Amino acid sequence: MNQAHALPLKPGDPAPDFRAPTQTGETLALADLRGRYVVLYFYPKDHTPGCTLEACGFRDRWPALQAAGAVVLGVNADSPQSHERFARRFRLPFPLLADPERRIIRAYGAENPNPLLRWLGLGTRRITYLIGPDGRIVEVWPRAGTAGHAAEVLAALERHRSGHPPAAAS
Repeated sequence: MNQAHALPLKPGDPAPDFRAPTQTGETLALADLRGRYVVLYFYPKDHTPGCTLEACGFRDRWPALQAAGAVVLGVNADSPQSHERFARRFRLPFPLLADPERRIIRAYGAENPNPLLRWLGLGTRRITYLIGPDGRIVEVWPRAGTAGHAAEVLAALERHRSGHPPAAAS
């Protein structure tokens, strides 16, 4: 496949719309969430140590993220069935989107360019977007961490809601 890999989107860019199945079997579209902040985080693989740590961070901050008016969505190329097991095992209260054809992953520049990692099922880079109520990207973490990342995202969300976004893009 000789396809160029998209670069991550920047603050101010419109967030590409998508429609994808969740771990519960329902279909979710970004357009349906207009008017709310959306935390869209991409992660390599269900049931792996770093991805579990990151997901549990969002789970543990779920009440504060909800209170701030945000929706959290996790995305990778795993199946809805894998997502269902992952969400159940770790009590994740937010939707996990299945993107086996990697359309959302590519649209958001989250595809890992390393073909070996893609072959191993680890073809999604860890990247997070905070999307504003108007459907535009407000913040990007192009190399999101695992431990402490959810706290960073929550702090950024609170800054944006209070009208005090950072002076420079992340």
